[in-house]
Amino acid sequence: MPDHPTLASLAADLDAGRTTARKLVEECLARIADPAGEGARAFIHVDKDAAIAAADAMDHLRKAGAAPSPYAGIPVSIKDLYDIKGQVTRAGSRALEDSAPADADAPVVARLRRAGFIVIGRTNMTEFAYSGIGINPHYGTPKSVWNRSVGHVPGGSSSGAAVSIADRMAYGALGTDTGGSCRIPAAYNGIVGYKPTQARVPLDGGVPLSSSLDSFGPLARSVACCAVLDAVLADEAVQPLQPRTIKGMRLAVPTTIALDDLDEEVARTFERALATLSRHGALIERIEVPEFHDVGVMNSKGGFAAAESYAWHRYLLTGKGDVYDPRVRVRILRGEGISAADYIDILKARRSFIARTEQRIAPYDALVLPTTANTPPVIADLADDQAFATQNLRALRNCTLINMLDGCAISLPAHREGEVPVGLMLAAAGGSDRRVFELAAGMEDVIRV
Repeated sequence: MPDHPTLASLAADLDAGRTTARKLVEECLARIADPAGEGARAFIHVDKDAAIAAADAMDHLRKAGAAPSPYAGIPVSIKDLYDIKGQVTRAGSRALEDSAPADADAPVVARLRRAGFIVIGRTNMTEFAYSGIGINPHYGTPKSVWNRSVGHVPGGSSSGAAVSIADRMAYGALGTDTGGSCRIPAAYNGIVGYKPTQARVPLDGGVPLSSSLDSFGPLARSVACCAVLDAVLADEAVQPLQPRTIKGMRLAVPTTIALDDLDEEVARTFERALATLSRHGALIERIEVPEFHDVGVMNSKGGFAAAESYAWHRYLLTGKGDVYDPRVRVRILRGEGISAADYIDILKARRSFIARTEQRIAPYDALVLPTTANTPPVIADLADDQAFATQNLRALRNCTLINMLDGCAISLPAHREGEVPVGLMLAAAGGSDRRVFELAAGMEDVIRV
């Protein structure tokens, strides 16, 4: 596999004087500005001057022995959904262009800055985070790393976040995940994406899609990188990650819904990864999870995302609905037809779903399933609305199961070099974040052999 810098290797290079924050930032800025690359589509705004000034400050602090963390000076990208002091938060839309600049950083942005990470710029995204595909008609659509001459979707909604990591325009990315928006673009670009237990990371300072389902999480090159960023975002101490030995891992493969209608490449890569884990001693059991059928019922009228996004957007739609991406607008407007009684029914059904599903999966260390049912579709093939809707649902389906569970999950690249990107997802009940990281760290290099 290619040798890509990790947060740990960059921190070591900074500490040893083999590189500087200024050099790292300038290299990232050069990649963003490369006209042959995806920078112009991956980023909505680039903080060139501020990033260079911050890098110089971190270099001075390191020389004085006062760097705020080992990672001080490493460039990260921020999804356009988050407030950054003095900037307008557009959420990938034209409808918010005339909004006032933010008075303060979102807490997660402030925490990254406090650790010394350098904000390199704001990344592109699906408008208002409302799809798993990553197409944006306002700011362009960055291409997945796969087969760029053809042009495949990057995954959404954290599209630019994933491409910024894959193309080394940043070394960590802040994304969001409501139904897979960190994990899907990670899977489509051959990197790692993490959805934390929702309550661990504050949602303030981010434009909401669904307050019930939104989670703020990282995308990065490795499991350990995501674990570092996740700890910073959750305001927890960064602890060394101890990979678990594969032998003896208790993994459950849910055969209900999660394995339906898989692309041939997804099925083949997933089964190969399972066989590899089994050879290394993992105890893998295929189980029915009938509770997963409840998710479709809860989402039949649009679910939490439609109801809660409509509540937030209803006044903005009145004045600026004509500038929304029509595919986003129509999904938000489904929420208009969800009554208060319907919403209360979904809340009750979800509580029951979580309790019953957690009981069923309790004997296992984690669930293991394909991150998406499909490989990255060709952008040109999704001009038709029905084709878009079909592939969007296939992208979101498995990840959505975990958001509805209020669980935590990680997507790992499972394909081999030269193959189409395929993600393998490890998931567990809420509060199991550290265990999921340890399991993922133990298998991330093995499953691609």
